[in-house]
Amino acid sequence: MAEPPSHLSSFKDELIQLIKRLGTYLALKMSNLFSISLQKLDPRSVGAIAGLAVAIIFTYRFTRSPAPPTRRQPKRQAPTTSSTAISTQSNITLMPSGVYSSSEDLRAQNTFDEFFQPVKPTLGQIVRQKLNEGRKVTCRLLGVILEESSPEELQTKATVRPSMFDVLLEITKFCDLYLMERVIDDESEKNVLLALENAGIFTSGGLVKDKVLFCSTENGRTSFVRQLEPDWHIDTNPEIVSQLARFIKYQLHVSPVKTEWTTGKVLSSPSLEKFFGF
Repeated sequence: MAEPPSHLSSFKDELIQLIKRLGTYLALKMSNLFSISLQKLDPRSVGAIAGLAVAIIFTYRFTRSPAPPTRRQPKRQAPTTSSTAISTQSNITLMPSGVYSSSEDLRAQNTFDEFFQPVKPTLGQIVRQKLNEGRKVTCRLLGVILEESSPEELQTKATVRPSMFDVLLEITKFCDLYLMERVIDDESEKNVLLALENAGIFTSGGLVKDKVLFCSTENGRTSFVRQLEPDWHIDTNPEIVSQLARFIKYQLHVSPVKTEWTTGKVLSSPSLEKFFGF
């Protein structure tokens, strides 16, 4: 049974190992791209990544190139009665070589496919990508962070949406976050702060109480935002979003009904969680 030449087998193994190392490096590079704004990539970074991709594809194609044909020894004439047996033996001898080649091609194909499996980004990477690397965020509490939707409800209780903890945790990891709301009385302020504290926002979330701001009017919230000059403002009131459109770089209007904004600086989403695909 013919075996593939030892030097060819060794060479293919070395190339496969090279593909694995290059693929691992490329996978790490591609994963890191999720935390980098595409607008900030310089030509050298793009060239390096493209070069790696070309190197892997070239190496893969090279491993798939057919092996040079084996030099066959001339057959000596044999009696006619044994020609069939010789032909059968020749076929049996040549088959293992073809099987070996297919096995190696399949192995290389599977290895190559593994390198380009889509990498699922983390919530932190999604948050940074969606916010375009913004470093300061202001956000309304009612209807976004809290389940309540009116200042009157805050007079009796305040409830943090369960799904908001992880989102706020990721935002506060790399953003200066300010929460704000219009309240009717001091009791409402206490209820809001207590709800945030019970949810662990102040301990694990990286937020401090001094960055939770209260006012008595909607205009007061508008003034807070303009003074802080954030990269992003998140609100449920379309009038405030419209007033701030001239001053704030990006805004997210949270509303169950999608609103079409004429400016590309204002985005819409049913909730903050869905905006981040959470």
